Amino acid sequence: MGFGDYPAEYDRAKHGPYDPARYYGKPDTPFGEVKIGELPAWFGRRSFHPQAMTSAISRAYWRWQHKYVFPERAGIASFFQMAVGLSVFFYVLNYQRIKHHKNYKYH
Repeated sequence: MGFGDYPAEYDRAKHGPYDPARYYGKPDTPFGEVKIGELPAWFGRRSFHPQAMTSAISRAYWRWQHKYVFPERAGIASFFQMAVGLSVFFYVLNYQRIKHHKNYKYH
């Protein structure tokens, strides 16, 4: 599977038109339904290869787009989510400079 190709599990005759927000691999137990004792085995079935991680991030991005950006009557939720996300991102980037400006209480 190269960059820009369909996933190997995708079959047009079986799945219909390609949806970038859908996982075409073998379904597994959702994270919310995993019991604590089964957690190591569940993580063992995950692929931490950079290409798999990139695919997961891409699917999450497309799901977000389909839910908040693409609807005909999309509200301003996507704008506020992006604004809060960028604020947190830049706060984390600049934390080393910001942490020296704390207010100290002198006794």
